[in-house]
Amino acid sequence: MSEIVPTILTNDKNLYRKQYEDYSKFTKRIQVDICDGTFAPSQTIDVSNCWWQEGWAAMDLHMMVMNPSAHLPAILKIKPSLVIFHAESSENLLSVFATLKQARIKCGVALMKQTYPGRVAPYLQAADHCLIFAGTLGQQGGEADMMQIEKVPLIKAIAPNIEIGWDGGANLKNVRALAHSGIDVINVGSAISRSPEPNKAYTELVADLDKVGVVI
Repeated sequence: MSEIVPTILTNDKNLYRKQYEDYSKFTKRIQVDICDGTFAPSQTIDVSNCWWQEGWAAMDLHMMVMNPSAHLPAILKIKPSLVIFHAESSENLLSVFATLKQARIKCGVALMKQTYPGRVAPYLQAADHCLIFAGTLGQQGGEADMMQIEKVPLIKAIAPNIEIGWDGGANLKNVRALAHSGIDVINVGSAISRSPEPNKAYTELVADLDKVGVVI
């Protein structure tokens, strides 16, 4: 069964806190997008400005950053549940993953549209999660590149037990198709954050996953 996970992307510490508190009322898992202004063109709040309260929604960090190791001290301090770095960053991620695992933090690798899973097999074999990135870096509200679904069986062939996430353009028009394709975690940004009733939007997305048939 696929899981809908709301995402937060902001450069405003107060908005981050408000969205986190609001989302925690109806979900047990939230993804926070962090952009460094280099790897991704926009810049968000820094990891040091993030917080999560134990017993509330678990925090996944999607790190759109060029130098993963530079962010590890701040990450280890807040101890999120999962940290996802991009395969296309400037560092070898295996040592970064080892540091996270020592701290009992799950590690993930994100793949940009142009990245073929077979080229990063060691990362997939070492990671707990693979994020198929099908949107636009540092933005919410873009169109989903549904062709990226073709990566699912390729990833599973390399790492059969890995959790597969999707990020980019997920909404009521495509969440059922994404769920039926083998995606475990569907991260949703603007379809929830721009709704006047985020709770209702989330509930509608979850309900759509249970419907029979695939929306094309």
